Amino acid sequence: MQDYLKQQITEALQKMAPGLEIPEITIEKPRSPEHGDAATNIALVLAKTLKNSPAKIAEEIASHIETQSGFIKSVEVAGPGFINFRFSENWLSEQLMDAFRKKDQYGRSNVLQGKHIQVEFVSANPTGPLTVGHGRNAVLGDTVARVLEWAGAKVEREYYFNNAGRQMRVLAESVRARYLQEIGVDATFPEGGYEGAYITDIARQVREDHGDDLAGEEHLGVFKKAAEESIFEDIKRTLARMNISMDSFFNENTLYEDGSIDKVIDLLKQKGLIYESEGATWFKTTGFGKDKDTVLIKSSGEPTYRLPDIAYHINKLSRGFDLAIDIFGADHIATYPDVVSAVEACGFDSSKIDVIVYQFVTIVKDGKPFKMSTRKANFVTLDELMDEVGADVTRFFFLMRAPGTHLEFDINEAKEAGEKNPVFYLQYAHARIQSIMRKVRETYDFENAEPDFTLLRHESEISLIKRVLEFPEVIKSTAGHREPHKIINYLNELATAFHRFYHDCRILGEDEKLAKARTELLTVTATVLSNGLGILGINAPDRM
Repeated sequence: MQDYLKQQITEALQKMAPGLEIPEITIEKPRSPEHGDAATNIALVLAKTLKNSPAKIAEEIASHIETQSGFIKSVEVAGPGFINFRFSENWLSEQLMDAFRKKDQYGRSNVLQGKHIQVEFVSANPTGPLTVGHGRNAVLGDTVARVLEWAGAKVEREYYFNNAGRQMRVLAESVRARYLQEIGVDATFPEGGYEGAYITDIARQVREDHGDDLAGEEHLGVFKKAAEESIFEDIKRTLARMNISMDSFFNENTLYEDGSIDKVIDLLKQKGLIYESEGATWFKTTGFGKDKDTVLIKSSGEPTYRLPDIAYHINKLSRGFDLAIDIFGADHIATYPDVVSAVEACGFDSSKIDVIVYQFVTIVKDGKPFKMSTRKANFVTLDELMDEVGADVTRFFFLMRAPGTHLEFDINEAKEAGEKNPVFYLQYAHARIQSIMRKVRETYDFENAEPDFTLLRHESEISLIKRVLEFPEVIKSTAGHREPHKIINYLNELATAFHRFYHDCRILGEDEKLAKARTELLTVTATVLSNGLGILGINAPDRM
């Protein structure tokens, strides 16, 4: 309907002002149902251009809108110049039939068909189990990928990691120290070492595999390899438990091996954007609006994170992705603009890079926050969180708020039983519909003919139909803005409309044709709930 309304408004404006450069037309759902089913502010946007009052422009646009097609029931001008539309019942019935026929494909679109999109997320180095701090990243990235797939895109999920450098050396030294303690040798634990219990577990496994003969420092590589393999297996198991599967893993070290890092330095030098000072290599970020230039290579010769990140993003674009999406925590706010600027300076289209920055998560239990650190033993792992509240609830709570909003994950609230728990509220709605339909089909022997949705004229029926028909637009909007919490908001509205319908409109005991129409309305509603929850990576149970 949005596309139809935009077309109608565009044609009206072309009649009113031939040659007018028409701006983007925004169609939104009014906050109050009293204001209709859709609204636009285009008259206010064009007031200055058309040199007329918004109200008069709105009236003229409304006079050109076609209401005889059967799609639009009425067009009204409200307030300072808003145009409100009400959909006809016949159009609602036709669209509901279309949804009914599409079955579980309802909501899919081809708006991004032909687009090859990469979503890079999680990307934690293999130094410890995935923590709650990684959880929001993981769930957000996977859900964004799912939404993009529903919009028709080909999506590749990638995990970027570094198994070299100081972090991995300290990890290996930490495992070696625990190994030495296991075999009864005095060992000094490395400064800043990783102290989690998983380090001891890895050390014990090394001893089981190799015996007691690895006390010498020359065997440090054995500990590094064992730690990396063990931790990565643990990471993959955790992701699988959250219904997440990666398509590819990219090792930062390959950027050094294939000369990509050196190529970036050469390209930036050619552009006059790199200079040496105080033994370090600097990137002239002041040329891109920053207050200070930025170090790319420290005086010690060690690159900062920005340098391989620049090479990595050039690598992404060189692989032919139409869009490369990064899921970053708030600690990257100051760093990723440097990467984007450098990619553009190297001759690549930085508009193909999209960064989603999310705020961090605070875990609260019994009113007290848990602290997290992969180097200490008091961090909360994702597995521990899922043990506590379940995978579905974990995913749902990570998605409840907009990415840019701080998230307080209250374990007590997440463990709440029944419909007070927001994810259970949606799952119960789906399960209740399935229960209703089982009872209905025990009572009625419906013919194979399609339902007559024109029989649905009760206020609660119309309200539920309207909510159902919003689903495709919600998916398109979510794919465009990459904000999965909008799906949760929509599903809550749909579940509320269903419960109102359930209270007001009975099925058992009604005429067979009306019973069939209402039953198939519930079929479509259950499909939308199932599809929506599926995009969120959450189960839609038939029984609870």
